[in-house]
Amino acid sequence: MISVLVIAHAPLATALVHCTRHIFGELPKQFAALDVIPDEDPDSALEAARYLLHRTNDGCGALVFTDLYGATPARIAARLARLHQVAVISGVSLPMLVKALGRRRGADLPDLVDLLLDAGRAGVMELGLEQFGDQDDAVTGTPDA
Repeated sequence: MISVLVIAHAPLATALVHCTRHIFGELPKQFAALDVIPDEDPDSALEAARYLLHRTNDGCGALVFTDLYGATPARIAARLARLHQVAVISGVSLPMLVKALGRRRGADLPDLVDLLLDAGRAGVMELGLEQFGDQDDAVTGTPDA
């Protein structure tokens, strides 16, 4: 089964794991996260990422998510993309991650990447009252002036 690894600025990777645990309950063993801390040696972080990838990937391929294109976590993830059957997606979001965990069984890696890019785009929208009805009583406090 395709494994999933999230590499992001601390504490985002771990926070996304907690969010998915909130949604799914138990998390699969083919799922891991690496928080890259400020001033961390990129080579050390790369070694940690390689270890996590090796631990979670059963040979069916791996999907690596990262947060910000061009930043240290993305550069680490890009180095993993050189490995066979590893795809990297930058701009991770919770909708993409949820879709990845739900659709990875038996999936073809390139097709899954396409599906997740669509899920990421579909998960970004402006929300207004028309989506949820008039729920002013649910909002407490005063807005910033």
